[in-house]
Amino acid sequence: MKGAMDLLARARASIDRVTPQQALEEQRRGEAYLIDVRMPDHRADQGELPGAIVCDLTVLPWRLDPTFDYRLPEATDWDVRWILLCRHSYSSSVAAAQLKAMGLVNATDVIGGVEAWADAGLPLGLAEGQVADVRP
Repeated sequence: MKGAMDLLARARASIDRVTPQQALEEQRRGEAYLIDVRMPDHRADQGELPGAIVCDLTVLPWRLDPTFDYRLPEATDWDVRWILLCRHSYSSSVAAAQLKAMGLVNATDVIGGVEAWADAGLPLGLAEGQVADVRP
């Protein structure tokens, strides 16, 4: 393996990725949790994903590990469906592959990330501190 793009290709080959529409439907049916791993400035620029759990990549494996003392409350077992999103789906693909390798067998990410989510016209909320544009 050489370089970041090779790492990305290997990561994506190990996960069953989903479209933005599939991710939203799984979330709405209560079958999956969306995990937003974007940096704060990206969330501020693009908006928030309604109902998504925001988790920094540096602590993601520990927060989703069902055996870790400081896990998220939703991290109840190894079969939980985690769907990760980042801005363009580079970081989320690698992170999902790492989660799957550690035993979270249903971890995946969204093809195209939040950019594809927005392009598909799926819901995005205002980031903290943003004010809606109410001009006609």
